[in-house]
Amino acid sequence: MESRLRKLRKHNLILASKSPRRQMLMDGMDLHFEIKVKRVKESYPEDLSYKKVPEYLAKLKAAACKTSNLKKNDIYITADTIVVLNGEIIGKPKNKSQARKTLKTMSGQKHKVITGVCLSSVDKQECFSAESDVFFKKIEDADIDYYVEKYMPFDKAGAYGIQEWIGYIGIERIEGSFYNVMGLPTQLLYEELFKFIED
Repeated sequence: MESRLRKLRKHNLILASKSPRRQMLMDGMDLHFEIKVKRVKESYPEDLSYKKVPEYLAKLKAAACKTSNLKKNDIYITADTIVVLNGEIIGKPKNKSQARKTLKTMSGQKHKVITGVCLSSVDKQECFSAESDVFFKKIEDADIDYYVEKYMPFDKAGAYGIQEWIGYIGIERIEGSFYNVMGLPTQLLYEELFKFIED
């Protein structure tokens, strides 16, 4: 009986992301893929529920690649991850001051991380999302300062990377997928990719 991984490898997976974390996670799944990124202005309607924002943005990124340009065997993968605290989306910090302020606000709190993923081919498209709850302990200001100065987390929603130092010392527990917090819900992605090629 042919394995699901072998079946997936018969398709040309295209990851539309510059994120080294997403690329690492795809590598860790033993999936063969290439990277093609189209620039997209990431914006969404102000009245859109935060739960729908990640899939909306993943679809927006998918729209930048005209499916007519895809080959029959191509699967184009787009994704977007947001951090939500008390119902408010926390974006990427623009500078050290914003990063410190964000982390101090999130310290001792639970926040949500939601990743939306969109799979596109020549003739169809499927989107899905995963949600994880992340619990930060109360983090000392000196630890926040150290993290911001050393790791410069300006490319990360919520001003932190779970795989970095602050994740090691600051996160008490996670409810949901760990890898979702890194940027891709790998287990769900694997299942959805297989469903996509089987349907």
